[in-house]
Amino acid sequence: MKFLNTQTKSISFASLILAGSYLLSAVLGVLRDHLLTGKLPTDKLDVYYAAFTIPDFIGLILIFGAIAAAIVPIFSSYLVNSEDQAWRYVNNLVNIFLTFLIIAAVILIIFAPFLVTLIAPGFSPEKRETTVMLMRIMFLSPIILGTSTIMSGILQVFHRFLVTALAPIAYNCGIIIGIIFFVPQFGLKGLAYGVVLGGILHMLIQIPAFLHSGFKYQLVFNIKDVGVQKTLKLMVPRSLGLGAGQFNTIVITAIASTLISGSIALFNLANTLSSLLVNAVAVSLSTAVFPAMSLAHSREDKKGFERRFSNAFGQIMFLSIPISIEIFLLRAQIARVVWGSGHFTWVDTRLAAACLGVFSIGLFAQGLIFLLSKTFYAVHNTKIPAWISFGTVVFNITISLWFIWLLRFSNIFSNFLHWVLKLQTISNISVVGLSLAFTITAFIESSLLLFFVIKKLQVFDVREVLKSVYKILIAGTAMGVVIFLVRQGLVTYNIFNLQTTLGVFLQLLLAGVLGIISYGAVAFMLGTSEIHMIRESFFGRFNKKL
Repeated sequence: MKFLNTQTKSISFASLILAGSYLLSAVLGVLRDHLLTGKLPTDKLDVYYAAFTIPDFIGLILIFGAIAAAIVPIFSSYLVNSEDQAWRYVNNLVNIFLTFLIIAAVILIIFAPFLVTLIAPGFSPEKRETTVMLMRIMFLSPIILGTSTIMSGILQVFHRFLVTALAPIAYNCGIIIGIIFFVPQFGLKGLAYGVVLGGILHMLIQIPAFLHSGFKYQLVFNIKDVGVQKTLKLMVPRSLGLGAGQFNTIVITAIASTLISGSIALFNLANTLSSLLVNAVAVSLSTAVFPAMSLAHSREDKKGFERRFSNAFGQIMFLSIPISIEIFLLRAQIARVVWGSGHFTWVDTRLAAACLGVFSIGLFAQGLIFLLSKTFYAVHNTKIPAWISFGTVVFNITISLWFIWLLRFSNIFSNFLHWVLKLQTISNISVVGLSLAFTITAFIESSLLLFFVIKKLQVFDVREVLKSVYKILIAGTAMGVVIFLVRQGLVTYNIFNLQTTLGVFLQLLLAGVLGIISYGAVAFMLGTSEIHMIRESFFGRFNKKL
């Protein structure tokens, strides 16, 4: 109990805990996907991922947007004045959101067949029927995860980052249990049961710390409450922005369902793996710094706000760029180790590796989107991120369709992608076009958010950041050279048997570790400020404020 109630006293320590938990969660996510591809063919995984889209959509609109944009900042402002008012506000919100989530879930369960027709027009009648079944079970997930996510946001205000960091790990454990034990018993339904179990575990692990923080349930239901009205006012633009992003996922799923069988699974597997790795950096840092930025804004501490933002920005760039380089250069090895088993064919592996490589190019841009969006939320501005999200979704869908059309026949664009991604012997690579569109859109969205942060908030020293980025790119180049030489050297001298999974794993491990060491060494010699901040965190200076 005391362990789960641990409070974190500094942003450095908080981000370190969150990064560690996201990393462990990423490892479990990799294991989850390895088990999925080992036990199920990609056409059945298409059904699983398609069934996920609408439940995710509901959770994002009604809960996750509110947490990021409104609940944490408003609860923080209440807490400065009155703890009793703050907890009454939380009780009211929990009751209101739970009611709306249950009503929404019931309605959508009824209309699930119609929804599946919209999101997967390319599915056969049999696949649609199975998707409907899974989707109806998964509608329990946003209800459970919605409540749990509200708890996570409040616990982070009290600096209880450890227990909130363990929640995603518990969620992945639930899904893995479903794959190992439920799928053999119930078939594809077992995957849906595992998702629901993951949500339950996500919530259960946080309840003791939530109660210990001061929560006592109150039967309050007042939509006209000032705090609730302000929450709705702030969350609507954010929820619409998130809804636009999720609508983008729905459209991409619909498009992928019309491509070769397995395209939905290939896109999602590659996107999930790249997201897991960037989450270990970007989400942990932005989550840790968000409550501090919200409090700094409430106290009108502009210097403190700027310092926290700048440090988080630099660290995201410092950590995500080498991850991008590693994934791109070792994408084939990663794909073979993580997915290349069981029902996953050699063509599936190569296409998934290509998608992963394309996603990796935009990882730092995806990471910055988390921080830049939360920077606006901390100052109670949700409109700018929402409008940008809307615009980039339209752009993404447009160029996705264009890229798919271009990849249907031989031309300069398709030939270039075949050559760069080493897909010359595969005729249909349309799914790669979806990944490329996603990556280009991430660059545009992060650039627009950064432009408005500089213009509206003026909390960004461009010259200092450019100096830091210059050093990071030099270190990254050195890292890339080392990885390439080690990777090719192992092939040339046949040191490991690369026809086996173990041999490929050892190649991946050796090249990856030596690449990281070279990056850290060059960054240290260049005197990058980010490496000193990270070093201080590891050596225990957790009470020092950023």
